[in-house]
Amino acid sequence: MARANGTVFAVAAWGLTRAVLLLCVFRVIVPPGPDVTADVSVIYHGWYEVLRSGSYPLTDVTWQYPPAAALAIASPAVLPFLGYATAFFVLVFLCDAVVLTLLLHAARDRREGQGPSRDQGRSPDPGGGRSVRGAWAWVAGVPLLGPTAYARYDLMVTAVAVAALLHAGRPRLMGALAAFGALLKVWPALLLVGTERGAPTRRAWGTAAVTAAGIVVLCLLALPGSLAFLTFQRDRGTEIESLGALVFQVARHTGWDGGVLLSYGSVEFAGPYVPLVSGAALGLTVLALCWLLLWRLRARAFTARTPAEAAFAAVLLFTTTSRVISPQYMLWLVGLAAVCLVARTSRMALPAWMVLVATAVTQLEFPLFFDLVVTGDPAGVALLAVRNGLLVTATVLACRRLWRATVPGRGAGPAVPVSPADGAHTRASAR
Repeated sequence: MARANGTVFAVAAWGLTRAVLLLCVFRVIVPPGPDVTADVSVIYHGWYEVLRSGSYPLTDVTWQYPPAAALAIASPAVLPFLGYATAFFVLVFLCDAVVLTLLLHAARDRREGQGPSRDQGRSPDPGGGRSVRGAWAWVAGVPLLGPTAYARYDLMVTAVAVAALLHAGRPRLMGALAAFGALLKVWPALLLVGTERGAPTRRAWGTAAVTAAGIVVLCLLALPGSLAFLTFQRDRGTEIESLGALVFQVARHTGWDGGVLLSYGSVEFAGPYVPLVSGAALGLTVLALCWLLLWRLRARAFTARTPAEAAFAAVLLFTTTSRVISPQYMLWLVGLAAVCLVARTSRMALPAWMVLVATAVTQLEFPLFFDLVVTGDPAGVALLAVRNGLLVTATVLACRRLWRATVPGRGAGPAVPVSPADGAHTRASAR
């Protein structure tokens, strides 16, 4: 009964909060700050017209997305009876509903698992059990970002990522979904980092490689310029909301001879030492990749929770160290946090809730007080420092907990094999 009530309340809260979001993007309610829907009505719509003409937006440096992103941009064509922006918002709303449905369905299983395995078994975890709190994290997390959540295509990508992780017990399906997501916006490739060694990894990674190659070939044949995004993304600078930007947010109050400008579709810093900080950010990203590779080599204790927890830690690493932390990136983390919280005993509970707090702070810095961020007002800098500080802390916690739970070491118990009837994963008593 309690579980049923939790589901009913979650659906009711979702409906209420999403009604408010729709009123905001349809401009019935006009929140303070810049109009975040312009990206859809102007930029996305412009790209859509170029795609209809038979080419990717080759002359627009703000097109920085993998080739399958064209599907998201062109998706409003499936609702030709609506205007472009209206159709886009409706489709994002439907994707939002799909994520909630997936999370609620996952919460119904009292045993911890990430979907049926090849033999229709599941991979339990010691102290297992599932919870509706993953759905609640999604219900709360999306509106915490405000109307930006519905005015970007990132929620569509997050829906694919959530579906992939909730089907980690079916490695081929997970691999195909992760590959499709990666060709929508790159980051879902990180979903594969936590697959169990052996056959599950071979199936997931092999399917992902074949799927990605097939989609790329189709895009290359369909339209010219499908890989132009690689050059545009390479030339990005230090965006004013990123972790590295805090250096210049403070420095411009101490005589730094630089400023901000609109570049590659976002507000970036320009001036002395900016290339140095941008290079340092890339260096941190490389170090993050090295840590993930080391973890992957050392990890032995895989459970049903590992794919989601590893994906959450990996995306936190790459988001926090990025030269760009756009507000919509928080949706990625909210979706992965929600999947982690489906497991009643998830080790990622604290960093997951920290991500939700960081998402609320993100709405304050954009769009509500974005003018203070752009001008370097102390209040705007403080908001950025709090948000980025939360992300850094969540990243460190998530990585530490993932390592301690999966890498054999002092105090770690032996891994206990699961019977074939329970799936292909491994139990572990390590914490």
